[in-house]
Amino acid sequence: MFQVEESEECTMLRESVRKFAETEISPLAAQLDRDEEFCIPLTHKMGELGLFGTIVGTEYGGQGLDYYSYIICVEELARVDSSQAATIAAHNSLGAGPLYYFGSEAQKKKYLPGLSTGKELWSFGLTEAEAGSDAQASKTTAVYDVATAEWVINGSKLWITNSACELTKGITVQAITGKRPDGRNELSCFLVPVPSPGLTCRAMKDKMMWRASNTGELFFSDVRVPADAILGKRGDGFEIMMQTLDNGRLSIAAMGLGLAKGAFLLTLQYAKERRTFGKPICQHQAVSFKLADMAMRIEAAQELLYKACRFKQQGLAFQKLAAMAKLYCSEVAEFCAREGQQTFGGYGLMKEYPIERLYRDAALLRIGEGTSEIQRLVISRYIGC
Repeated sequence: MFQVEESEECTMLRESVRKFAETEISPLAAQLDRDEEFCIPLTHKMGELGLFGTIVGTEYGGQGLDYYSYIICVEELARVDSSQAATIAAHNSLGAGPLYYFGSEAQKKKYLPGLSTGKELWSFGLTEAEAGSDAQASKTTAVYDVATAEWVINGSKLWITNSACELTKGITVQAITGKRPDGRNELSCFLVPVPSPGLTCRAMKDKMMWRASNTGELFFSDVRVPADAILGKRGDGFEIMMQTLDNGRLSIAAMGLGLAKGAFLLTLQYAKERRTFGKPICQHQAVSFKLADMAMRIEAAQELLYKACRFKQQGLAFQKLAAMAKLYCSEVAEFCAREGQQTFGGYGLMKEYPIERLYRDAALLRIGEGTSEIQRLVISRYIGC
């Protein structure tokens, strides 16, 4: 089901990641979710499989995969557990990705080999308490100290994936470095090693979803980094952020597609086993129509996401498609999880059944990497509204 024409290499990759997810992640997922535990041994195993540094060139220790192959990895992980998929997606799209695309040769050689192993994580510090959808409202500042040739960073960030665990190697931080000629804030990105004097990384707990994914709140108090810690050039921060989010939307879409497929397959299996009125409930029209709608939307979501990936790989403008894929795949994930939980009935409300966890995990997909409302705003601008 949900077959797609792909190269033999991609099919082998899909099968290997799926097998890993089902044999290594699935048995642990429920307990890790209950304990809200970021699992370091499991992260190391994902590194051994080559799931870190997927899009990084082999000359820097990465896998050198194309974006479609990377998306396959995220999708297959999300079929089983969104927390582990989030670790991979955030590290590759938001952590290693900007370093690879915008970093200097020295920065790439210094950081990327370690970030391609699964033993070191890197995160992207963008969101603040009052700067989420309005990313330009950032209040974190970086002031240049001429006497020491250092940038001094002050401010805070929150909801930063992979930023507050013992594997965290560093954070790309967006900060205000001055004013542009049009009067708006000049934004720049800085590479901040972890640990650094003045930097506090605090894990955020009691999340509803992605409970086995590491999420951090960051505080910068006169954190000093050298002049060459700028990613790209001074003032490039907004452009780096926008391109990073465009790429990240594809990975969130992949998480949505994978979760939707996982919810559908769980529901289909249950509907074939559960019997009422003398027959499997999948033979009742009320349930079979739910499954039909789920299957139809998954097919549409898959085509939209894979088309966006093809456009990116071919160097075509993919940004509108990325926003569409992120929006649609996240909403399909929520639909499939909700309809799946409804089909499970009372069992769907029990943590014993994975559909309960998928239902909770789907909620973040409508919010992370730009809310559904922001995606509609982005799409409306691309179509000329």
